[in-house]
Amino acid sequence: MDHNHPHPHSHDHDHVRSGGVVGWLKNYLAPHSHDPGDTIDDALSASAEGMRALKVSLVALVLTAVAQVVVVVITGSVALLADTIHNFSDALTAVPLGVAFILARRPATRRYTYGFGRAEDLAGIFIIAMIAFSAGVAAWVAVERLIHPRDIGYYGMIVIAGLIGFAGNEFAASYRIRVGRRIGSAALVADGLHARTDALTSLAVVLGALGAWAGWHLADPIVGLLISVAILAVLRQAARDVYRRLMDSVDPRLVDTVEATLIATDGIQQVNAVRLRWIGHELFGEAEVVSDGTLSFVEAHEITERARHDLLHRVPRLVDVIIRSKPE
Repeated sequence: MDHNHPHPHSHDHDHVRSGGVVGWLKNYLAPHSHDPGDTIDDALSASAEGMRALKVSLVALVLTAVAQVVVVVITGSVALLADTIHNFSDALTAVPLGVAFILARRPATRRYTYGFGRAEDLAGIFIIAMIAFSAGVAAWVAVERLIHPRDIGYYGMIVIAGLIGFAGNEFAASYRIRVGRRIGSAALVADGLHARTDALTSLAVVLGALGAWAGWHLADPIVGLLISVAILAVLRQAARDVYRRLMDSVDPRLVDTVEATLIATDGIQQVNAVRLRWIGHELFGEAEVVSDGTLSFVEAHEITERARHDLLHRVPRLVDVIIRSKPE
């Protein structure tokens, strides 16, 4: 029986957040989310949505970098040139993730019995490495500028180019993070956080140019060091999400939902174990339950099938679940 039907789900939870600027900054660098997506989508449509997010944001990043190249040619700004090269190279991180989405569409084989969804998590490792590299490059450039200060010109154009870089990268970041949360892809969220590090780097160029324009020539390297620290905060968030996926971590609320659904099924008297795991942006589950000992085999089977059907419709992103039933 095919249970892959889209059904809207609402999950309203109260969360305590810090208020004011500090709270906004924390949420910007480490955006809050639930581990599962908010809706149940067909696996293929989820992959297609992820690919669409990559393509749209990739076009935005390329156009942003091209606009910056024009300003680099006019101003000769080394800082802006480094930021532009950084944006071009980081836009290409969408390539391995796109390959992962394509691989995830392949059907399971006798060797890869769960399919190829783990390719997303492997792409996430590569993205984490690129974020770490970004933090290292930003810190190295900042230290080098402290040791060897340089004068720059065309401050206004550099500020405009930096703002273009910030806007383009922030658009790509927000779009990828939003879609990644919706389809349950930790790798796409990590790639969005990676784009956010680029936005912070572009912002450093703007602040540095404004500081130099005002006569404070150490503004550029000092802001660069602060941005490096901010990138480390982004790295921590992205690395945590990808690590949890690789270690088969799930939101405990999902386990609570599964247990509550099973115990509410007539004929099931006890839930002994629940196991859930993410494979890419799909969720798989197993459960062990105790059923009424007076039931026949056929009746017990019908109960587990009813419970399975309910779970597939109530648990976000769940594509399959195996229920083993033992008599009381």
